Amino acid sequence: MRNKSVLQEAHDIQKAVELIELGARMQMLEAETSLSRERLLKLYKEVKGVSPPKGMLPFSTDWFMSWQPNIHASLFMALYRFVRAHAKLNDLDAIVQAYRLYNEHIQSFEMEQVLSLTRAWTLIRFFDAKLLQSARCTCCGGEFVAHAFDPTHEYVCGLCHVPSRAGKTRRAQVNLEAAPP
Repeated sequence: MRNKSVLQEAHDIQKAVELIELGARMQMLEAETSLSRERLLKLYKEVKGVSPPKGMLPFSTDWFMSWQPNIHASLFMALYRFVRAHAKLNDLDAIVQAYRLYNEHIQSFEMEQVLSLTRAWTLIRFFDAKLLQSARCTCCGGEFVAHAFDPTHEYVCGLCHVPSRAGKTRRAQVNLEAAPP
């Protein structure tokens, strides 16, 4: 019995280190491992060299509905579903693998990373709690994140109907000004 708990703790430590390296917040670490908060704080400081960020996790589905976060959340959900269907991984391992694929995709296209691991984890929890659903775009046929119970029979995604202010962030303006002519 003692041997099993030592193995479980070693597994949890390894899992926590991997999650910390990917940017997990303390609340996610506490939910996904059986390690004490004190042990997780020490691990976090050991891995990152700084204390973990303070504050509560966001608990609003609205963040996923704005234009850019919705596109990134929808991409992540497609990757997550693919990993669940084809790699047959459990929930957390599927989230981590899909998040790694999301990061690779974002980096390969030199895009801004919008979705953190904790946001991706929260997204899955919102789907599991039936607070969010998928909606098929009537123009492109893609699956996008939408509020649960919103009508989706005439849904048009943010890529097919780009809002007038989409992409007009300060960061985009700075990048545009810094680009060579």
